[in-house]
Amino acid sequence: MSTQRVAIVTGGARGIGAATAERLARDGFAVAVLDLDEAACEAVATGIRDAGGRALGVGVDVTDPAQVEAGVARVTDALGPPVVLVNNAGIIRDNLIFRMTEDDWDAVMAVHLKGAFLMTRACQAHMTEQRYGRIVNLSSSSAQGNRGQANYSAAKAGLQGFTKTLAIELGRFGVTANAVAPGFVETDMTRATAERVGVPFEDFLAHAAAQIPVARVGQPEDIAATIAFLVSEEAGFVSGQVVYVAGGPLD
Repeated sequence: MSTQRVAIVTGGARGIGAATAERLARDGFAVAVLDLDEAACEAVATGIRDAGGRALGVGVDVTDPAQVEAGVARVTDALGPPVVLVNNAGIIRDNLIFRMTEDDWDAVMAVHLKGAFLMTRACQAHMTEQRYGRIVNLSSSSAQGNRGQANYSAAKAGLQGFTKTLAIELGRFGVTANAVAPGFVETDMTRATAERVGVPFEDFLAHAAAQIPVARVGQPEDIAATIAFLVSEEAGFVSGQVVYVAGGPLD
């Protein structure tokens, strides 16, 4: 098992993160599932182990440098050096700009941008040493602008610039960096949005599907499949790209 590559998925306890952790495990990776709640992470990891894979659940606040360093060290000791990193951890604090508080802004920036920075800084040391690595950052179609999401849109756009810079800096070490930008995906986060705007979730999904060329909303597994390609060996010549996974072209 010593040659098995190790992947870290942040925000891995549910939604896109959990689907990605499960997909990468099926693809042969040892997977560390990171999220705030270690018990929730361990539930995903247990499912992977029950299916015959290697997995570890680790409770980490990605905005805390000490927790990030300790978490990555724990993964390295238990599974091996992480050479795949999926920066998926994210939160929403939606509001129109005139209602948005500084805390709303700071919290979203901290998780998405600082979290991705801290996790990448910790993991890239292992990648450059191994002279192999794959980084995938989760952006969003909201990076192009979305009402009520000035903070989230700015953070997701920022991750695209972060991704392109990583590709330039780390390419010589055999490390690629790409971003996946989902459109509407059925998750706990989109359910929370429906609740915030006071619309029944099924109606919310139906309205979203009507705007999408493939006539359905995305599922976490749709995003996980794209991530799985980008972290594969075959994707070694794909770097610095933003892949929109949204069921059709975006304006």
